[in-house]
Amino acid sequence: MADKSRAPLYEALVAHDRLRATAFHVPGHKQRSAWHDGEGTTAYYGNLLALDVTELADTDDLHHPEGPLLEAQELAADCFGAEETRFLIGGSTSGNLAMILGICRPGELVIAQRNVHKSIIHGLMMGGVRAVLLPPDIDRPSGLAVAPSPQLIQEALKRYPQAKAVIVSSPNYYGMSPDLKSIVDTVHVYGVPVLVDEAHGAHFGFHPRFPGSALQAGADLVVQSTHKMLSAMTMGAMLHMQGERLPRPAIRHALAMIQSSSPSFPIMASLDLARRQLHMQGELAFQSALEGLAEATVGLELTPFRALGYGNCASDGIDYDPLKLSLFDESGAMSGFALRDALAERGCVAEMADARYSVMAFGTGSVAEDGKRLREALADISLRLKLSEKSERPQPNGEIAMLGTQDSVPEPVQFGREQHESTPIPLEECAGRVSAEWVIPYPPGIPILFPGETITESTVEQLQRWRHKGAQIQGAKDSQLRTIQVRTEE
Repeated sequence: MADKSRAPLYEALVAHDRLRATAFHVPGHKQRSAWHDGEGTTAYYGNLLALDVTELADTDDLHHPEGPLLEAQELAADCFGAEETRFLIGGSTSGNLAMILGICRPGELVIAQRNVHKSIIHGLMMGGVRAVLLPPDIDRPSGLAVAPSPQLIQEALKRYPQAKAVIVSSPNYYGMSPDLKSIVDTVHVYGVPVLVDEAHGAHFGFHPRFPGSALQAGADLVVQSTHKMLSAMTMGAMLHMQGERLPRPAIRHALAMIQSSSPSFPIMASLDLARRQLHMQGELAFQSALEGLAEATVGLELTPFRALGYGNCASDGIDYDPLKLSLFDESGAMSGFALRDALAERGCVAEMADARYSVMAFGTGSVAEDGKRLREALADISLRLKLSEKSERPQPNGEIAMLGTQDSVPEPVQFGREQHESTPIPLEECAGRVSAEWVIPYPPGIPILFPGETITESTVEQLQRWRHKGAQIQGAKDSQLRTIQVRTEE
């Protein structure tokens, strides 16, 4: 068994830097700052470059690992409980694309939940895959979407036994996880692999207060953003595999096509170090974050603000990630967007917001002082609220809650990369037309509309609420959502 206290890739990069060899290879900066502008460039940028090398005899190759990268990935598999782990330098997006392209040929069918990240939809489009998009279960107290029920997934598998995989996204952006093991067990009865986008759950299973991980639930392939809640650099992620249901060679081949042939060694080294932290510290890696969380929630009941998963704001059958503090104003005086902005004015920058919630993400780098600052900001906002002048209570976001019937299996959608002629029409007039563009509030990055989808009245209503609240919209040509691009009628 390899030494868990080692970070073999990081150590190899440090050893290479200490050689003080003259670089006659890429990258062009040669591990030193190439300019001096008097603006402190060397102090910030220059210090990043020492480990930014290329594939050399002593640094290994991501696409054909034989040395420190191979050992680093084997240690990661051991740490996270996988049989095989691959480092991702394009975030969970690259893993989501590769898993779809590796498992499905054009025209083949998968079953996926409707409220997935846009990278899943991109994978379906790139692969020319047919997908049965199941409506998610809605947690009624919060109005938020989680994964589809095992019963609905089972109905879909009975109707479409040719499905190559079932794709689930869990936890959601708010830290809510359904009973994933029930879903996995249901799917495995049909011999079908379960693919889980667990981007926000890389820390699951490493502390008694956290939900269990998708790998622990028996999922066959799991993609995690190691950078989101753990200590890796942005874009650092991992793809984990286990069991005999996966075409692993095809998935590896897809990864080779999706990932850069010039991968970032600093990002990969940060994955190695983030894994080492978990291997060596275990649940202690999260002690300071949980201390910060405790500080943030002291006296919360004395304000109008509440948090999902706390007290009477928790639902049966849902596990909550304590590191995602999803705050809302119980009085209805402040929307999630307004709370986000008020917190930012006081130096506390939220992960995301919607019409009702403002999500504060804690991680391995959080400390008690962070929680204290958040608590003080909430107390100050509370004092300034004129609770006697309550506005209409904001409607729960529910993400995709109003799209379609919640207990029915829809017809498959054929995804592709074809472009269609389109025209803009006012949002209020587009019900019944076919969308020609994406409409994606970001975060959380979950499409409300995608090209080829028929626009319903309830979709229009939801888009009107996002517009009214001033949400940031990606994909739409008119980011203000005054108009929507629809396919030109023939």
